[in-house]
Amino acid sequence: MTSGSAPLLKVHLNPPDAVRKITDRLEKAGYSTWTVGGAVRDALLGHAGLAETKASDWDLATRARPEEVRRIFKRTVPIGIEHGTVGVLMDGVMYEVTTFRRDIETDGRHAVVQFADHIEDDLSRRDFTFNAIAWHAVTEDVLDPFHGLDDLRDGVLRTVGDPAQRFAEDYLRVLRALRFAGHFVMTIEPDTLRALEAATPMLARLSAERIRDELWKVFTKTQHASAALRLYQSTGTLRVLYPELDTLVGLDQGAGHTLDAWTESLAAVDALPKSRPLLRMAALLHKIGMPSARTRDLRGGYRFTGHEIDGARKAEALMLRLKASNADTARVTELVRKQSDLFPPDAPPAGIRRWLRHVPPALVYDLFRLRFAMWRANPVPGGKEDLCERWRKVHAVLLEHPVIETGGLAINGADLKQLGFTPGPRFGEILRDLLERVMEHPNLNTRETLLDIVETEYTP
Repeated sequence: MTSGSAPLLKVHLNPPDAVRKITDRLEKAGYSTWTVGGAVRDALLGHAGLAETKASDWDLATRARPEEVRRIFKRTVPIGIEHGTVGVLMDGVMYEVTTFRRDIETDGRHAVVQFADHIEDDLSRRDFTFNAIAWHAVTEDVLDPFHGLDDLRDGVLRTVGDPAQRFAEDYLRVLRALRFAGHFVMTIEPDTLRALEAATPMLARLSAERIRDELWKVFTKTQHASAALRLYQSTGTLRVLYPELDTLVGLDQGAGHTLDAWTESLAAVDALPKSRPLLRMAALLHKIGMPSARTRDLRGGYRFTGHEIDGARKAEALMLRLKASNADTARVTELVRKQSDLFPPDAPPAGIRRWLRHVPPALVYDLFRLRFAMWRANPVPGGKEDLCERWRKVHAVLLEHPVIETGGLAINGADLKQLGFTPGPRFGEILRDLLERVMEHPNLNTRETLLDIVETEYTP
């Protein structure tokens, strides 16, 4: 391909000034340079409110080789020299400038590339037509050799070139297709859909990290994450990557539920903010223990007693399989385990403080957020009022910074030793007894009061 083989049209976009400056400098040095990728796509869709593009998202493609880019700009970072990418620092932001490339060899996970001289070569290796649009920051020309603008306008997701070959080059494109189609509310073109479904068994070849990162993007890129997750299910992707979740599809939850377990889980995900991916993950997983816990009751309905315990075990295994961090795994697992663990609605403050001993304050806020999302997914009468009342009660207790561990007492083992007590198991018994009293009557937690109780009621 040569420049000018595809028709050009002009579109005014508003990139950061640095994008125009970088383009202008490279062009004046004799190197064709275009803005490419998601920033162009999102800017073209910006009027629809779908764009959330940051300055650093504006990527540039150029005929200049990496060494030439580093020669032209004073402040650069070699963030991916072997792949042709140089970070150019300008106006306090780093912009990625990558040499035009074309694929030489692919294996479904990685591609061997070669530098190219024309932007069309670079666009032809991209995944979907709406990602193969280039915009010139100086001339404001749009280069659209694969009619991505038409597909954006029509809401159609289509691969660049042969879909089977495109997915075989990198099977992550299957997950990207589902995410894009869900986020931009697009219909997957029939040939692309057939090739995508045929490629789903090969998703197991992808690394756990790449699979996890794509799921996290589903959670964080769009509020209606359920759209992409439904496509995971309908294309067979869910069965391949998350079989624990696939068992929820069509699962009858019995009386009080109008939706199957999978659909209700998706509704809970959508009810949570996209800024909280761990919480959305917990919402997605909170029912995965139900299939194994399902039993018939005397009236012929279903019961799922204790599903939270098996659900927590499965949630932990899934998070570990995705190679999530220990902290993220623990957080999601505990939310699944504790999802039904609320104090009685008539619990006094002392009872709530005791409840906080096994539902730590750091978990309480997310636990209630999860519970409210579960209610929105299945709005039973009176449920919201009940949750609001419990939240008011626990919030009032939390504002008092309650003592729920012996480490929060006004005295410790050193004080007991000074009173003549011998270090050993007795220390723990005394401190635990004092903690029970303080949880019942927080005003007792002063050094003088606790020392007086010990001296009066315990013998060294």
